[in-house]
Amino acid sequence: MAQSNIVDITLQNFQQVLLEGSKERLVIIDFWADWCEPCKQLMPVLERIASQYPDDITLAKINCDEQQELAMQFGVRSLPTVAFFKDGQPVDSFAGVKSETEIMTMLEPHLPSPADSFIQNAQQALAEGNAAEAYTQAKQAFDIDSSNMTAIKLLAEAAVDHGRLAQAKELAATIPMVEQDSDYQRIMSKIELAEDSADSPEIKALQAQVEEEPDNSELKIKLALQLHQSHRDEEAISLLFEVMRKDPARTEAKKYALDVINQLPDGDPLASKARRTLYSMMY
Repeated sequence: MAQSNIVDITLQNFQQVLLEGSKERLVIIDFWADWCEPCKQLMPVLERIASQYPDDITLAKINCDEQQELAMQFGVRSLPTVAFFKDGQPVDSFAGVKSETEIMTMLEPHLPSPADSFIQNAQQALAEGNAAEAYTQAKQAFDIDSSNMTAIKLLAEAAVDHGRLAQAKELAATIPMVEQDSDYQRIMSKIELAEDSADSPEIKALQAQVEEEPDNSELKIKLALQLHQSHRDEEAISLLFEVMRKDPARTEAKKYALDVINQLPDGDPLASKARRTLYSMMY
């Protein structure tokens, strides 16, 4: 059975739970006593919060009647008093009774961000070479916290790997100088390489032919498929839509457009934009 994250503190376990334990997770110390009615009001609220964060919080209860020496060490003047410890240091505290919402607001800066698990998943997917999954996970982290630099860099790198060059450049442009580390340099190198390789001789030749024969739907479809191969999906979709508008008899243009759209990673804004355009053309 998993060890409970709600413990009673004594002189014997105080060092282990508070100083050692707060290196791993946030420790909430609740100073209380049996005769204190507000303490009995507050304790169930703290216990409920602790039960919601079994891996991130330890609730350490100090009975001030039984542990007077500890209460004196902390200089507790009134009950209930609650202190938050992280890395062996007090990071916040309050006296009296507060609501669960008020306490959660105080706790939030010291708890892992909801974006963290998506960031970890994105890092793993990138390491495994799964650009589409990395993009989806990084996009979810970015949607939760668009100021998180790790999420921005991950999304930019996954965007390059998945051929979303314009989006990668936009994201890279938002990274301030102080954050332009080795990860940033790698992203910029990837963008440069991707731009160089995106203009293959086949694409250039087909672009020249399409310029000469602007009404040749077959050539446009061929060019669209080559662009898709080079991860230039936005241009590929745009060309296929052009064929659908001008040459409705070319049903394969719709099929290829759907294929390209369906291969876009979950969360890619291009996918929802392209689907809307496609449906408006169909109905």
